[in-house]
Amino acid sequence: MRHLVSLRRTALSLALLTFAGSALAETITVYTAYEEDEAAAFLTEAKKAMPDLDIQMLRLSTGDLVARILSEQANPRHDVIWGMAASSMVDPRISATLEPYQPKGIDAVPKQFRDPKDKWFAVTGYMAAFCVNNERLKQKGLPMPTSWKDLTAPAFKGEVVMPNPASSGTGYVQIASLLQMMGPEKGWTFLDALDKNVAQYIKSGSRPCNVASSGEYTVGISYDLRAIKNIAEGYPITMVIPSEGAGNELEANGLVAASKHQEAAKRFLDWTVSPAAANAYYKWKAIVTIPGGEMPKNFRDAGLPADVSKVLYPVDFAKAGAERADIISTWQKKYER
Repeated sequence: MRHLVSLRRTALSLALLTFAGSALAETITVYTAYEEDEAAAFLTEAKKAMPDLDIQMLRLSTGDLVARILSEQANPRHDVIWGMAASSMVDPRISATLEPYQPKGIDAVPKQFRDPKDKWFAVTGYMAAFCVNNERLKQKGLPMPTSWKDLTAPAFKGEVVMPNPASSGTGYVQIASLLQMMGPEKGWTFLDALDKNVAQYIKSGSRPCNVASSGEYTVGISYDLRAIKNIAEGYPITMVIPSEGAGNELEANGLVAASKHQEAAKRFLDWTVSPAAANAYYKWKAIVTIPGGEMPKNFRDAGLPADVSKVLYPVDFAKAGAERADIISTWQKKYER
């Protein structure tokens, strides 16, 4: 009987300790625009490093996330913005919701990837890439495209899909970089020609690659990682980095000024520049701004150059952010369907 009572007391003590532990665990809400599989992988590592922190995450595409943040501006429900397009973070309406913060270890992030007022910093990024289905290309008798210009050839009519820039950060940076690259007049003329060959504009930045990988279309205009992952999974595609230079975007993090859990949110942001976080980023990202890992073999096998800076177009993120509303409005009037 005494043994039974002792067991019951032990069980009760453990239950109380578990309850106390959960009660002490602080909860933060993180809003992110990372792709679902990336976000899940990074979140797993964050929870390993901070098991006492209850991290709730909401993942939305860039356009939807911006709309959500603005709609909640009077009463924010999140504590951290994680991995959102830098061209969106520079939007004065978004910037106004952020509090300056320098995470522990911020010196590892080069200054060109940090807001001068310390409202955001970027540790990862991505670049535009075409996913070209080799089998459909051969079946249709089409040449392998190597540039944006190649996609305007009449032979590619109805064979191209790309992201909608109103909802997809990947889609927006592609349009914004082309307009910067060519200038507004020539850029919109080029997009007129490209639109004639686009079968559909898709809300997601990754799905154009997925539908090309499955053979529904020949070319999916997407981004580097999705092409690399689909190649590694055995899909018959080639990743093409456009010869004009790849439009690219930085993914930035920031502290929400109205957060009721700022110390816990700061801990999370400290982790995002840590060596452990960097090690996770390098498994998923071609653009990582902090040391702590190296490019995986499957990235190189897919055709990514060892020095990605040589293929990147130098996007002016402040300009892209300032012009976002006008560019999207014009694009929607001309092409959305």
